[in-house]
Amino acid sequence: MPHLRFRAVAFDTVKQLSTKLVDDLQPLMDCPREDFTIEHIPASFIFDGEVSDAYPFVEVFWFDRGQNIQDLVAKAITNIVREAVEDPQQDVAVIFTALKPLAYYDNGNHY
Repeated sequence: MPHLRFRAVAFDTVKQLSTKLVDDLQPLMDCPREDFTIEHIPASFIFDGEVSDAYPFVEVFWFDRGQNIQDLVAKAITNIVREAVEDPQQDVAVIFTALKPLAYYDNGNHY
């Protein structure tokens, strides 16, 4: 935990950015490096009956760390994705889902 899911980003790009992502987010989130999970989700996007391109979409599942940290994490993710796709103006969506420790189980035990 935290868990980051990437859509509309090439698999190799997610692999490439994964180390820098954890390097930059680990001190912001104040959790062990080995607690990060990064997932690539292949997805098809459709608009008006046609396959369409989509901009990078990153979901962050985590234990809430407050608005200030969330803002910093969103900016860091956006900058890292833009750097990885070599487009400083690339639109990037970052969506946070705060999980409740009592509803998150690891090996049958909640946090």
